[in-house]
Amino acid sequence: MRRFPPERIVCLTEETVETLYLLGADDLIVGVSGYAVRPKQVRREKPRVSAFTSADIPKILALEPDLVLTFSDLQADIVAELIRRGVAVMAYNQRDIAGIFAMIRHLGTMVGKGRQAARLVDHYQKRLDGIAARAEGRARPLVYFEEWDAPMISGICWVSELIEVAGGREAFPDLARKDAARDRIVTSEQVVARAPDVILASWCGKKVRPEKITARPGWEAIPAVRDQRITEIKSPLILQPGPAALTDGLDAIVAALA
Repeated sequence: MRRFPPERIVCLTEETVETLYLLGADDLIVGVSGYAVRPKQVRREKPRVSAFTSADIPKILALEPDLVLTFSDLQADIVAELIRRGVAVMAYNQRDIAGIFAMIRHLGTMVGKGRQAARLVDHYQKRLDGIAARAEGRARPLVYFEEWDAPMISGICWVSELIEVAGGREAFPDLARKDAARDRIVTSEQVVARAPDVILASWCGKKVRPEKITARPGWEAIPAVRDQRITEIKSPLILQPGPAALTDGLDAIVAALA
């Protein structure tokens, strides 16, 4: 790292972008993922240098970053290339709410905003506790979250945990702890057998087509289909493990379960 704390940061996923803005450290950001949309001004304020599994390495290098922030094994090839080029990289891999909190604290400490990060985490924890308390004593609908449609992939851990916070029950709790998407593939027959009361879908950047869900063979017997309780949650709100999921993403789940 050329400077510590870093003064020039490139964020290749959206959750670190939003976190830095919330910590008042957005002036450190010199490049972002093309998927970064929160807060709204990021698209006009920061140059875009990557997709998710691909990045413009020369463009990143031209920005002379002190630090590049990445997420998950899916960006491993980008990380390897940047390290070979002598760039300092921090690769986060949070997969649950505790991991999101740890990411916020760690990132805050790295940029000299440790106290602000601790306050932000405390705010989110109290918010989650309050929503969970309001759900106490109510009927808990069984919820199937679909992260992708072909093949069908059930929800990752932080989504499963937020469903529970919102007052639902995860339809595939045995799979939620599986980090890799390939380990959370489910069959149509498995979903029909679980008979979820609510279906939430976020097809990783692709528009959800409820009519395709209801047309699946045998799905007319599922309570969620019969009662028309199928809700799309936009990917930027729920499929990035950071502030968006803990706020607007959780609120969308609460509204769908109401």
